[in-house]
Amino acid sequence: MDAASLVGLKTLDHIQDFQPGDTVTVNLRIVEGDRQRVQAFQGNVISGKHRVARTPLAGDSFTVRRVSYGVGVERIIPFHSPNVESVEVTRQGKVRRARLYYLRGLTGKKARIKERR
Repeated sequence: MDAASLVGLKTLDHIQDFQPGDTVTVNLRIVEGDRQRVQAFQGNVISGKHRVARTPLAGDSFTVRRVSYGVGVERIIPFHSPNVESVEVTRQGKVRRARLYYLRGLTGKKARIKERR
């Protein structure tokens, strides 16, 4: 028996291809009491990537960072979480690193990522 059948991995048709540096909108299902709603979280991917050719493993996740009211907010999102409605790529970034942790120390224009054409 393989690990995929034990964990119950779902297909990732609702997640577009992305890589670090891309700006993505992650629609997350939020449960408040007995009600559910969908909340969007938009920011730059600073680690993790998704390719159709390689399905992420059970524990794989990606990190999305955004600045809200001058405070940096990062969310670590598991690929196979049932709370992830969809991931849409808004803008493709041009970077030369796999992990963009250096963005944590930058603000303003220095924190910009060039767009990939």
